[in-house]
Amino acid sequence: MHRFANPNIFIRFTDKCLPWLVAVTVFILFFGLAQALFISPPDYQQGDSVRIMYIHVPSAILSMAVYSAMAAASAAFLIWRHPLADIAAQASAPIGAGFTLITLVTGSLWGKPMWGTWWVWDARLTSELILFFMYVGYIALADSYSFQERGKKICAVMALVGFINIPVIHFSVEWWNTLHQPASIIRSGGIAIDSAMQIPLFSMLAAFILIYITLLFLRIKTMLLQQKARRLQFSGKSRDN
Repeated sequence: MHRFANPNIFIRFTDKCLPWLVAVTVFILFFGLAQALFISPPDYQQGDSVRIMYIHVPSAILSMAVYSAMAAASAAFLIWRHPLADIAAQASAPIGAGFTLITLVTGSLWGKPMWGTWWVWDARLTSELILFFMYVGYIALADSYSFQERGKKICAVMALVGFINIPVIHFSVEWWNTLHQPASIIRSGGIAIDSAMQIPLFSMLAAFILIYITLLFLRIKTMLLQQKARRLQFSGKSRDN
């Protein structure tokens, strides 16, 4: 991984990978959407509203997975001082915030016909909302400190502290009495979803993962180019003085 810490090497790597990543992502996304909209059967209780699941569940998983990746990258930055780790964490934050916002919106759209209300302050919904605010707080903190070394350390510590909320979100349906159903995918007893719904669900999950990777590479590349441009600008000003 340390060889990719060189900005030029990473940029060349992303230039080679991104066209293939985009092509595969678009293919799997359209395949998953076609399965979800036209192939997957309606639920015997929820009817066609169950199709919201194919957006809601993958975005919920990615909202937690991206923050976990941020925490891992922050730990790598603090422990091993990997120069790309901090950039990866900062690049992930807006993407994770987007997935979390999609989770909250689709959850409300799904909850209205099922529960009769757009929002309830149960453990799962509240902890997911807290996760969104943590993303927003991290982004604001990173922007306020810009590229100061002290700010990078503070952001990394914040990401690690906020990781405590991730198991709370996952286990909230088991620890407290909530409106949410128990876990259906990541559970000790195996997957509790009908086989007819597994293909579109896992296709959409794979598409969302690839969307994250694609956007992450694009954002890291952009941030590296911005850093390079700032260094060139600073060196130019130094020569002028």
